[in-house]
Amino acid sequence: MPSNRDRSGQAPAIRLAALLFGSGILHFAKPQPFDAIVPAALPGRARTYTYVSGVAELATAAALAVPRTRRLGGALAAALFVAVFPANVQMAVSWLRSDRVSAPAKAAAVARLALQIPLVTQALKARRNAR
Repeated sequence: MPSNRDRSGQAPAIRLAALLFGSGILHFAKPQPFDAIVPAALPGRARTYTYVSGVAELATAAALAVPRTRRLGGALAAALFVAVFPANVQMAVSWLRSDRVSAPAKAAAVARLALQIPLVTQALKARRNAR
């Protein structure tokens, strides 16, 4: 039976897996908000990027959830959080320029940029703690 220390060491992986699973599902259930933040400079349709990133989030969540692939999952999660950063920047810029977005929502969009740092560090911690 795993000790409390063993379980607490795996907590970052489980938390990230839950976050990525929920977000990945949303990419398919409600893709429009994700489409809106795909940087316009990317070639092709925004929906394609939305679906590909949703699949990447679900696959990464699965890798984090399974102890045998958790080390890989941590590395994938860190890379994924870095890869989606331009979309978060796009969202913040678009919302800041919009007259239809409330001030609290604009502040949240900017704060979300800083959130990437602890997400990456937690992903690397999950990788480090994996057995």
